[in-house]
Amino acid sequence: MDIQPTTTSETVTADRPWLLSLHGSETNKTITLDLSKFSENVHWVAGTAFQPMRRLKSGLPLGKVTASGLYAPYAGATNEVQTVTITGSPTGGTFTLTWSGQTTAAIAYNATAATVRTALEALSNIAPGDVTVTGSAGGPYTVTFGGAYLGDDVAQMTASGASLTGGSSPAVSVSTTTAGGAAGASDGTQVFAGLLFTETAFNPGSTKCGAALMVHGDVAMAKLPLPFERPASTGRTDSINFS
Repeated sequence: MDIQPTTTSETVTADRPWLLSLHGSETNKTITLDLSKFSENVHWVAGTAFQPMRRLKSGLPLGKVTASGLYAPYAGATNEVQTVTITGSPTGGTFTLTWSGQTTAAIAYNATAATVRTALEALSNIAPGDVTVTGSAGGPYTVTFGGAYLGDDVAQMTASGASLTGGSSPAVSVSTTTAGGAAGASDGTQVFAGLLFTETAFNPGSTKCGAALMVHGDVAMAKLPLPFERPASTGRTDSINFS
């Protein structure tokens, strides 16, 4: 049974841990989102059979599509995306990931995405906020570089599955899904417009939905749902303070 608890003590910032203060909450702008531009897990999470509404994560950086006037994910820089895939259906054991000369501690064959991220952040050259990891327990895992590596074409990780057990010839591999680089778009979304102010629900199959764009406030970059750094010279950098 899918029972969702409710509470009367929830604060207005419950879904906005990235917002350092309520300053700016009254200067939000009503916008329309182009839902076709948003991706599952990266930008939104699926609902359940009993509550099918999908939920866009609060704090998503947004840009405005010039041709349509709709808003979509900010594409001021292309972040490197790599995929870690475990094959052979192992039933036990561990694997490791190596990046730029540093190797993680052993990671369980069925580790969650959060565990993989923690293992990567324990490396001396990856700080908290430099990567995000999504995916189901046991993978595939989608590793997105950001933070200090925002927009960088970083080296591809390597992996070792020598300690995986069970299954049929278990192994682990890494592929580069998206190479990092400069501006990833020229449709207008390369200009930062603001942040999605609150978690926003929409029905499966919807192509558009209304939302609130935060254009004024104080933001903790490390707590945003995607790796992000303040744009150097474009977009709404005069009224949002990033720290």
